[in-house]
Amino acid sequence: MSTIVNRRDLDFIMYETLQLDDILKQERYSDYDRESIDAILDLSQSMAEEKFQPFAAYLDQNEPKYVDGKVEIIPEVKEALLAYKEAGFFASGYSYEMGGMQLPWVVHQALSAIFVTANTSATNYIFLTQGAANMLNTCGSDALKATYLPNMVAGDWFGTMCLSEPQAGSSLADIRTKAEKRDDGSYKITGTKMWISGGDHEMTDNIVHMVLAKIPGSPAGVKGISLFLVPKHRVNDDGSIGESNNVALAGLNHKMGHKGTTNCLLNFGESGDTIGYLVGGENQGLANMFHMMNEARIAVGMAATVIGLGGYLYSLDYARNRPQGRHLSNKDPESPMVMISEHADVKRMLMTQKAYVEGAQAMILYSAKLLDEQATANTDEARERATLLLELLTPICKSWPSEFCLEANKLAIQVLGGYGYTREYPVERYYRDNRLNHIHEGTHAIHGLDIMGRKVRMADGAALKALAAEIAETVDTAKSYPDLVGYCQQLGQSLQQIQNTLEAVSKAADPSLALANATIFLDAMGHVVVAWVWLKQAVAATKGLVDCSASDVNFYSGKLAACKFFYRYELPTATAKFDLVASLDDTCFNLTGEQFIGH
Repeated sequence: MSTIVNRRDLDFIMYETLQLDDILKQERYSDYDRESIDAILDLSQSMAEEKFQPFAAYLDQNEPKYVDGKVEIIPEVKEALLAYKEAGFFASGYSYEMGGMQLPWVVHQALSAIFVTANTSATNYIFLTQGAANMLNTCGSDALKATYLPNMVAGDWFGTMCLSEPQAGSSLADIRTKAEKRDDGSYKITGTKMWISGGDHEMTDNIVHMVLAKIPGSPAGVKGISLFLVPKHRVNDDGSIGESNNVALAGLNHKMGHKGTTNCLLNFGESGDTIGYLVGGENQGLANMFHMMNEARIAVGMAATVIGLGGYLYSLDYARNRPQGRHLSNKDPESPMVMISEHADVKRMLMTQKAYVEGAQAMILYSAKLLDEQATANTDEARERATLLLELLTPICKSWPSEFCLEANKLAIQVLGGYGYTREYPVERYYRDNRLNHIHEGTHAIHGLDIMGRKVRMADGAALKALAAEIAETVDTAKSYPDLVGYCQQLGQSLQQIQNTLEAVSKAADPSLALANATIFLDAMGHVVVAWVWLKQAVAATKGLVDCSASDVNFYSGKLAACKFFYRYELPTATAKFDLVASLDDTCFNLTGEQFIGH
């Protein structure tokens, strides 16, 4: 049993639930069929299990070090990334025009996720590079793309994103990094960036930083932010590596998780000129950076999902092989012990993990499919529909798995008991690694404000209407199966409660109070979306049971049990959250700082 991927479940979601075969019929992806996709995923799994998973714990216990102004990383990381590059996987997320594999985005996400589960810290370098390259391809000039993209696509040079600063954090309006235009059209970059994952190391010849900065005289706040490409080493006219670009490593941050990924404080222009190149137009930096951030947010959601999956698969295997105790009805202490997977509360913990992880995975892959629909749409209307759904779902895709798949990791530790809390088992590392996903690419609160303050209302509510139409289509299909009718009614009520909550909140006189409980709304709406994708899976599982092999009966019935669990144990919790938000409760909103401690 693999502890990094459940291929049967992955196939079920891609082909039976999301109809990947329809995507493969599109001209853009006509070079691929199910056989070739299976071969790619087979290779991904074997490479992840052979090259990445074996040293994950060792890397966690031997994090990068700051030595004489440079980063030292255990050699296994570079060796694994080289194997990944030689397999051509760095190119999986790029189009043919960029020199990539042009895989469907659904498959790219699935491929990448297998490596994330195997070794989160090592694969962060890949994810950052792919995001930076795709953004450069979308926003950069032909000259910049010609100079930097081929090496990034090949995996020869790595990439990062540099947003946060020590004094600003998530408040990008307050960044101080400055970009002064030079006579040749380039810019002199000065300032400090904090929390830069992959910001410095010696594993590649160059690191391409995507840096947010302000040009003197630009508008105040986020409207005055521009985006710059800042290489660690300057690049000569012939494409060779030139002199240092004076991007100075000031130190490493030591984190609770993702310990094997360098996380840096970088100074620009400290020991000489740091040269940057404008990406897109002046004062368009935030919009351009969002090309990378939105892609990154879905990837973060997928990472949270599969780190939860790693804990679930490990704790499931452990529970099925760990004898302890007896059934409560058995009073004979001399009788054989049973496996802990037979105890009711362990079953509950395992089912909770399954419901969270497999629900989140279906949601993320559905969103990846929307990216494929954007790329293959035959009409502007179809493309706009995919775009609206993606805009609405992105904050949920990032945040819901970061919250609830982290809970799955907590339960995985509990299944192992005291053993789960030790470093000899991977579940405590999974928990620490997953805790970061709650924070980066926008904290939970930021995404709550985004979805409630903007996404549900944008284009006169068009995105929410598109989601409601998708849910209605699933409900119409599910109603033809008697065992699913109750779920259809429950889901319809929850969807109506979203509308009622938004209507109630819209009447608030104070917009700050209206958004005071936006995070609660985000969690509740995420539950509704995951309930919907569980209903989609239940439809597919019901169809699958009609004429399946004996070996698949348990798989499909397990899917139906997980759907039942989510609707009985989880979706009802959204009702109380919606009620709280709709009431415009001001309990927290009106608190003063002094009230927390009394002085």
